Amino acid sequence: MNVLVIEDEQRVADIMTKYLEKEGYTVFTCYTGKAGLEAFYGQKIDIVLLDLMLPDIQGEDICKEMRQVSNTYIFMITAKGNLDNKIDGFDIGADEYLVKPVSPREVVARVNALKMRKEREESKDRLIFDKGRLKIYLEERIVRVNNEEVMLTPNEFELLYQLALSPGRVFTRDQLIEAVMGIDFDGFDRTIDVHIKNLRKKIEEDTKSPKYIRTVTGIGYKFEGDMA
Repeated sequence: MNVLVIEDEQRVADIMTKYLEKEGYTVFTCYTGKAGLEAFYGQKIDIVLLDLMLPDIQGEDICKEMRQVSNTYIFMITAKGNLDNKIDGFDIGADEYLVKPVSPREVVARVNALKMRKEREESKDRLIFDKGRLKIYLEERIVRVNNEEVMLTPNEFELLYQLALSPGRVFTRDQLIEAVMGIDFDGFDRTIDVHIKNLRKKIEEDTKSPKYIRTVTGIGYKFEGDMA
């Protein structure tokens, strides 16, 4: 897997790069947003580790641009640690939000967990619902609604997959967090609500009366759909 590190603190970036390379990843390290975007467009990138406070381009703007063209995993790593910052980060497409100072070992552990999760998914087939209206291709990580591909973030895809794999089962927010982000996720349970909101916008005909992802009041969510 190829990892892109965009971090203006050279010492931090270099340490993170060494840890990742030791684990066998190919790492592209950039110290400015402009250089990071050039590497992103010029290479096949699987994971982006993105600092938000860069000297030339705001990390949030970089995330938005990447999300317009790609569903690559984006880890925001930043000193912006309040609740509103985190919600905004997830809302524009971040898959992980880590607050500095963060241990390079923790970053590598999360990247490794992501890699293993991706490998497990790629061993599966596909899920088809509602006489083909909703199709989830697990190996390609593609979702089609009415035969039109919809762009999901990695966490949105994983969330939809976990729910759709067990139609009718009620998942608590904590269960979904563990399944999608890992047991070590130290954020807040309402993160799932942000992902659900964004996911519904992309796959539901009516977000106010969703057909597939239903809210179970006081508990969490469940998926409803007839498999083809």
